[in-house]
Amino acid sequence: MKDEASMKILKPVPREKAFYFFTSIGNYTGTSAASLKEFMEKISVVDVKSLEFHLLRRDFEKWVSEVLQDKELAAEFRKLQEANLTGYPLRSRLYVEVSRRLKNLNSA
Repeated sequence: MKDEASMKILKPVPREKAFYFFTSIGNYTGTSAASLKEFMEKISVVDVKSLEFHLLRRDFEKWVSEVLQDKELAAEFRKLQEANLTGYPLRSRLYVEVSRRLKNLNSA
C-alpha cells in the first residue's frame, strides 16, 4: 500500500493545473501532462527546445513542487538546472530522474 504523500504526488491533476510545454513564450507545443507518469512520457517526445526553455525558467521545478507537492523531485530538477544541460543529455537526465522518482513513489 502506497503512503498518502506518494498517492497525492502520483494522482493526476485537473487540466487547468497540468504542465503545458512551450518552446518559448507564446509558442505552445500542443503537449501537456496532468500527472508525473504522463510528464515522464512527454519528456521523450516533446521538442528538446521546450525542455531547455522550461528548465532555464525553473518551470519543471515549480510545477512538481507547487502542483504535485513533490519537494524531492523539485530538488533534483534544481540540480539539473544548475548543471546547465541542454539537448539530448538534458532529455535523458530528465527522463531518468522522473522515472526513478516514479519507481520510488510506486514502491512507497
